[in-house]
Amino acid sequence: MMGNIGVGGLILILIVALVVFGPSKLPEIGKAFGSSLREFRNAAKDIVSEDSNPEKSSNEMKTTIKND
Repeated sequence: MMGNIGVGGLILILIVALVVFGPSKLPEIGKAFGSSLREFRNAAKDIVSEDSNPEKSSNEMKTTIKND
C-alpha cells in the first residue's frame, strides 16, 4: 500500500531534502512544517468539537450575526 513509509523511505526523503534545500534551510523548513501541522490539528479539533456540539455553534453564530 502507498500510505506506509518505512524508516528507509524517511531516510531517503531526508537525504533528498538535504540535497535540494541545503543544510542551512532544513531547520526553517522543519519549523514551518511543524507549525503548519499544529495549525491543521487545531483546526481539525475545532471542526470536531463544533460537530459534537451543534447547539453551541448555532448560538455563537446568532450572537455574531446580532453583533454585526
